[in-house]
Amino acid sequence: MSKAPNPVDKYVGSRVRMRRIMLGMSQEKLGEALGLTFQQIQKYEKGTNRVGASRIQQIAEILQVPVSFLFEGGPSGVAGPNGFAEGASPSYVSDFLATSEGLALTRAFTRITDSKLRRSIVDLVEQIAAREGPDKR
Repeated sequence: MSKAPNPVDKYVGSRVRMRRIMLGMSQEKLGEALGLTFQQIQKYEKGTNRVGASRIQQIAEILQVPVSFLFEGGPSGVAGPNGFAEGASPSYVSDFLATSEGLALTRAFTRITDSKLRRSIVDLVEQIAAREGPDKR
C-alpha cells in the first residue's frame, strides 16, 4: 500500500506546475534545467516525491519566483484545534489554477475591464454549475 503525499509536498508541487504553465515551460524543459527527467518533474508536481531545500531553491530560480511563492497560501503545517493543518485558501482553488484551463480562464477573465460584463460572466458560470448539481467540495 502506498503512502498518501504530504499536503505541503502536494501543494508546493501544484505551485511549481502552475508557475511552469504560466511561463509556457514544458516538464521536459524544467527537467533539463534541473538535470532531471520529465517523469521526476511529474512526481514533484504531484507531491509523490518530496523536493529538497536546495532543489526548491533551483526550481524557484528557474521559474523566476521567490521561494516563498511556492508556499504562499498552502497548508501551514501547524495543527489547528481539530488536529489538522489549516491552509489559507481551499485546495480546489490551487488545484484549479494548476490546470491549463484554469490558468487560461483566469488570464482571460482578468483582461476584461468592464465590471458589469465580468459580473454577468460569473452569473452565467454559476447558473451552468447549478445545473450540474450540488457543490461537492
